[in-house]
Amino acid sequence: QVQLVESGGGLVQAGGSLRLSCAASGSIFSINVMGWYRQAPGTQRELVAAITSGGKINYADSVKGRFTISKDNAKNAVYLQMNSLKPEDTAVYYCRMVVMGNEYWGRGTQVTVSS
Repeated sequence: QVQLVESGGGLVQAGGSLRLSCAASGSIFSINVMGWYRQAPGTQRELVAAITSGGKINYADSVKGRFTISKDNAKNAVYLQMNSLKPEDTAVYYCRMVVMGNEYWGRGTQVTVSS
């Protein structure tokens, strides 16, 4: 079993920055994909950014140039540096990992950006 624990959410003013972290624990031999999704009230969960084991990165158009995803393979961790935050970035952010072909999700961390 694999558990994902996110941290780093909070309240920030527009234009500010936050860094999210997600660490995986459990029986892990290889992680295929690490990523971040978000869900605002009344909307569907959407991809924010993802990175593969080979280092290929994909960003949502809405965050390109502002957010940066990175990973630490030794720590089984993925990070999301969020700069120039906007009120429309307000959402619950979820970590997702594909570990040996199985999908796992964290419980989510709230990010609130005030105007």
